[in-house]
Amino acid sequence: MLAFALRERMRALQFRHNPLRYAWVRGSSGVLEGAATGPGSFLRLADMPEHPLPSAEWLRIRPALSGICGSDLGVITARASVYLSALTSFPFVPGHEVVGTVTELGSEVDGLVVGQRVCLEPVLGCLVRDIDPPCQPCSQGRYGNCERVTEGCIAAGVQTGFCRDTGGGWGTSLVAHHLQVHPIPDSLPDRTAVLTEPLSCAIHGVLMSQVQDDSEVLVVGCGTMGLLTVAALAALTPARRIVAVGRHSYQQELARALGAHEVVPSGREGYRRLSKLVPSAIHSLPIGKPAVTGGFDVAFDCVGSGPSLEDSLRWTRSQGQVTMIGMPAPGHIDLTPFWYQEVSLRGSYTYATESYGGTATPTFQLALDVLQREGLSATLGGLVRHIFPLRHYRRAITTAMRPGRHQAIKTAFDLENG
Repeated sequence: MLAFALRERMRALQFRHNPLRYAWVRGSSGVLEGAATGPGSFLRLADMPEHPLPSAEWLRIRPALSGICGSDLGVITARASVYLSALTSFPFVPGHEVVGTVTELGSEVDGLVVGQRVCLEPVLGCLVRDIDPPCQPCSQGRYGNCERVTEGCIAAGVQTGFCRDTGGGWGTSLVAHHLQVHPIPDSLPDRTAVLTEPLSCAIHGVLMSQVQDDSEVLVVGCGTMGLLTVAALAALTPARRIVAVGRHSYQQELARALGAHEVVPSGREGYRRLSKLVPSAIHSLPIGKPAVTGGFDVAFDCVGSGPSLEDSLRWTRSQGQVTMIGMPAPGHIDLTPFWYQEVSLRGSYTYATESYGGTATPTFQLALDVLQREGLSATLGGLVRHIFPLRHYRRAITTAMRPGRHQAIKTAFDLENG
């Protein structure tokens, strides 16, 4: 009790899970207002004790900026699948896209100093959990697919921001294992560095798809993940042509700036224009979207909705591949194009140690390298268009959920200014 009483306090947004309320909000028509900004919110802004360091290999970080991810929005609005709730511990502080400063070091942490700027690699795999021997995915460098995320020295949670023992980026303090922490060069401003985690996700999906030099590639969605996928494709692959589908004109302009060769709108006009870009044919149907034969070699679904996956499957040629980068929402889709055109469908979750340029390289290191490229760093940093203090969290969440109205891409919390 004495140790608990002496712990410092922190300010944080805490997600408190109530299964009955969650089910009610999920089934109601007022999900947006009721869960995100109204009295039925699952979030509360509170002062609470800082989390203790789980072991001498851990350290403490004070977040400076923390992004709002689509997966965060899915959880706090009750629109995400409940599948991962079995691998989560409650209550937790959200936020896994984090740039901050080291404030405390465990006695066995080397190579870092108090006051150093770092970004967080949030996956909580076997090495972080002090599990030995590690599970098969972790032993192969695929720690994003860890099979033992409910075991070890901390509570259940696939990532920081979904584990009650670590804290998260939507608070003024969190704890991290030293293997999760990457120093940030002085030349990289916080506004750009906060994109390291989502860019790592995009790079992982792009590299696992093995895009060839003659590939025609389609990116469906020009939100944060779609734009970062365009940037990763342009920076790291020999794709012959990158075509992006964006709903809003400001998104389309950013896609071009980041390397898309062609950008088309979503909807019926987009179908018409796509048919002129690759060998394909559109076949009208009595209801719903048209059927498509032919199409792109590789498509990336960067939204995760039923309509976006349907578009991705329809516009992928026979024997082509669709990679799902956007977190999928539960729902029904027509899988006939997947079956009929014998398309390969694969998921892409977080990051790993990748084979790139003949060497094994952590995805986070590749992301930091891309973020520092001349002519690209400023454009990527410009994706962080809205920053709010934590006390204005309702406005921040509303802005992130309504990107078209606010011309938002990445919205973040400023943890240093209230």
